[in-house]
Amino acid sequence: MAKANLLPVLLLLLSLSAAVSVSAHNITDILAADPDYSQFNDFLSQTGLADEINTRQTITVLVLNNAAFSAAAGSHPLSVVKNLLSLHILLDYFDNTKLHQITNGTTLSTTLYQTTGTAHGNVGSVNITDLKGGKVGFGSAAPGSKLDSTYTKSVKQIPYNISVIEISAPIIAPGILTAPPPSADVNITALIEKAGCKTFANLIASNGLVKTFQSTADKGLTIFAPNDEAFKAKGVPDLKKLTNAEVVSLLQYHAAAKYLPIGSLKTTKGSVATLASNGAGKFDFTVSVAGDSVTLHTGVDSSRIADTVLDSTPLSIYSVDSVLLPSELFAKSPSPAPAPEPASAPSPSPRLAPSPSPLPASPPAPAGEAPGGAPADAPSAAAERSTSGKSDGVHVKASAVFTVTVTALSAFVISAVLS
Repeated sequence: MAKANLLPVLLLLLSLSAAVSVSAHNITDILAADPDYSQFNDFLSQTGLADEINTRQTITVLVLNNAAFSAAAGSHPLSVVKNLLSLHILLDYFDNTKLHQITNGTTLSTTLYQTTGTAHGNVGSVNITDLKGGKVGFGSAAPGSKLDSTYTKSVKQIPYNISVIEISAPIIAPGILTAPPPSADVNITALIEKAGCKTFANLIASNGLVKTFQSTADKGLTIFAPNDEAFKAKGVPDLKKLTNAEVVSLLQYHAAAKYLPIGSLKTTKGSVATLASNGAGKFDFTVSVAGDSVTLHTGVDSSRIADTVLDSTPLSIYSVDSVLLPSELFAKSPSPAPAPEPASAPSPSPRLAPSPSPLPASPPAPAGEAPGGAPADAPSAAAERSTSGKSDGVHVKASAVFTVTVTALSAFVISAVLS
């Protein structure tokens, strides 16, 4: 009887040991499954909003197809596009069922735009109204606004973590498309100089790069300014020995033509192109992260981000503790191989009795075979990480401690059942 009572417990433990926990979602992966959302997806990454979405536990993204999004975003600067996108990110979970079961038929939902501090009143909220007949309308919660957009279809849901739904038209809050870009009033050289990077500020000014930086900033720019001590460090080349073109390339190498807030830098994969890049794999660098420390690697040296000077979409400025040296200008030549040591005369050695002939070598194993249980039989790391179908955009992992604990309990219960 006791064994029979233990069987349900055993089954429960076995099912728990096979379970995994959803640890995160990835909006970039979710939208990448449909090319019709490519522009919306691309700008989520450019503005850093993709990282913001991925860190939220409960969120709804009102996505627009390429035609609808381009009609609204147009040629607006990145800061304006970010505000527009932020208004389409709800800090609540809405799926098809919930949209058609809204209490009293209408509700206001807070958006990421409301958290910026620049949205006054209900400008940063969205009005969601069940229009009946299967239609749901969306519009700005600002007084007098119309419900100019409607629910089109469901794209992806991970209850009650993230919901992605398509709407027919962009939600436009009063004044959201007319805000001037923050970079228009930013004195880049003054900010860099004040941050202890006077040498770098003087160099970009004397080489005519201030105008380039200022014009690029409207569409997205990140500057890595070495502090004054960095130019005094041992190993930094004498800039006077470089041509004018090389100095300009070196300075351009300290800027990327995209907005990279610290959160985006921490999740950067692969190489980052710079203003000096003139082809794939040219004048780029990679990023590594250790805790809160972010380091840039050039292939010649590395530099740690020391401080954030400015983070205001679409412009980021950081101070770094070393001058970034691109391999295209400062590649280290390979060290010469050590000279061979002079051969010394061999010392006489005593004669040894001849040893027995070794046994014939065993024939080599057939190609492609491995003994059972060998590591080659285990699934590859890539295979274990791969996901497909409805799991797109979901990061899944099992808790090691949880798994070991449940496995141990399962073994205990099995032992009890069999005894």
